Formats: sequence, C-alpha cells, structure tokens
Amino acid sequence: MSTQPVKYWQAVNSALREEMMRDPKVFLMGEDIANAGGTFGCTRGLLDEFGHERVRDTPISEQVIVGAGVGAALVGMRPVVEILLMDFLGIASDMVVNQAAKFHYFSGGKSSVPLVIKTAVGSEVGMGAQHSQCFEGWYAYIPGLKVCWPGTVSDAKSLLKAAIRDDNPVLFIESLSMLQARGLVGDSDDVAEIGRAEVIRSGGDVTLVGYGAMHSKMIDAAELLFDEGISAEVIDLKTIIPWDRETVFNSVSRTNRCVVVTEAARDYGPSGELASEVGEQCFDDLDAPVVRVTSPSINAPHFAQYDTWRLPQGDTIAQAVRRMLGQVA
Repeated sequence: MSTQPVKYWQAVNSALREEMMRDPKVFLMGEDIANAGGTFGCTRGLLDEFGHERVRDTPISEQVIVGAGVGAALVGMRPVVEILLMDFLGIASDMVVNQAAKFHYFSGGKSSVPLVIKTAVGSEVGMGAQHSQCFEGWYAYIPGLKVCWPGTVSDAKSLLKAAIRDDNPVLFIESLSMLQARGLVGDSDDVAEIGRAEVIRSGGDVTLVGYGAMHSKMIDAAELLFDEGISAEVIDLKTIIPWDRETVFNSVSRTNRCVVVTEAARDYGPSGELASEVGEQCFDDLDAPVVRVTSPSINAPHFAQYDTWRLPQGDTIAQAVRRMLGQVA
C-alpha cells in the first residue's frame, strides 16, 4: 500500500505502467493518448517510457480504435483502447457487441479477446447531454462482455490491472468527477477480483447497493442515517456484470431492506435489474419493497450545479431510506 495519497488519474496511470512493464503484450491505443498524454492525463509519461509502438495515437474513429483492438487481441496481444467518453462508444457498438463479445463463443472457446475498452462518464462536471450518459446497462446486457466501474482511487488501479489480465473483453468505466480525488493505492501485486463486491460499511437496518461515483454518495447517506440511529450497510459492486449476487443477497437477508443507487437513469436502467434480482431472490427476507434512487430520465444539463441536482446525493438516498422505514411521508 502506498504511503502517500495519489489522484484517481494517477492510479489509472500507475496500473497501465505496471501492466506494460509486466507484460510486453500490453499496449495502448486511443485519441491523443501518446504525445498529449491523454485528454485527462491518464497516459501521461507512458510514451516516453514505452515508445510509439506501445502507446499509439489513433485517428478520430471509434470503429477503427475498437476494431484494431479486437484484431490485436485475437492474435495474442493485450490491447487497452481508449474511447474518450462512453457517449461515443455507440459508434463502435458493432465491434464491441458483435465482434469482441462473440469471438470466444463463435470459436467454440478456442479464441479469446483479452481487450480492455477504457472509457469515461462526464457527470457532475457540467459536460452536458452528449458527454454524461451512463450506458453501462446497454453493454452489461451483452453475453461475453464484462463491465467494471471503480468508485475509489484504490479500485481504479487494482480493478484496471484485473481487467488487463482478464482473457475476456472488459469495459472499464471511469468517472471524470473523480479524476482529482485522492486515496491510497496498493502495490503491483494488488489485483482486484472481477465480479467481487465489497462491503465498505457494515450495518443492520438497510443495505445500500451501488457502484462508480455512487460509492461516496452512499457513504454520505450512511453517515447521515447513522446520526439518526439508522444503521446502513453499504456495498460497492465494482463490477456491474458479472455482479456479486452472493454478497448482496447475504446482506439483504440480514438487513431485510435494500436500496439500489445508480447514476444511470431509472427507466429501463441497471437499477431495475438489480432491484428485480433482489426482489425475486430475497422475497422472504424483505420487510419492504426494494427501492431505487437514480437519475431521472432526462438529458444532463450543461451546468455542473444542475447536474448535481440530477444525480443521487447523500441526502436523497437517506430520504429514500427514511420513507422505507416509515419515518417520513
């Protein structure tokens, strides 16, 4: 574990550097990641260390970036390709959905696609409706893909290392609102387990479940509730698919209540899938219906302060718990 806090973007940078040093098959492709060091700084300094063969600037073409990554992965490389924002990944959806996710199946398990697609969501920083959308549910729906969204500086490093080492295509999502957040990170041997959630705060009255930037919002809610005598257990999924049902179900069996928190919109979003699974599998344990706290199904405004209103916050999550417990109308 590091002794000095580092920023979120530095944790990502450290993971890339360490994995490139460990495995010569790991290389990077994306727009402005080489000479410019990445739009958000996550690849800063890597060109000087590893050269143009392993840190490659690409044309402004998401199809080319992901397609080249799929091809490289199929011949034994381990590419990390960057799509600047998740909003732009739709342009490359055929490569992601019909190629990367399906080659292992098509080949009867003989071919693997160890590809990481690194992208970001611009919520809560005022980047507007075309730069702030959460499409993790779209891609979690596709068999053959894994989808991860770290909510801490430490997980940004350890989960990215796990994604790079995985033999399957992984969509790795970052929160732009967290790039300057600080935290301690593990050493080069600290590699997360994809599909394993973490109970980050124990409690007995209600289970809060979320991922990504909602990690800190759930902690804020738990602290507000604690001051009122309500004990909330907080679970960070970290991986959206495959998600850790066992950890969540075990928690709900003890707390008898569950609130699902997502940055994604409510209508047809991932919160519905999570809530449905908990409702079906934990029906006999639940003392109240599963509640969802999400963004409304509206476009993100181009003002950070309004975007903050759109997204779940500690107080709105806490208020949902109070309603569940019958403490407010």
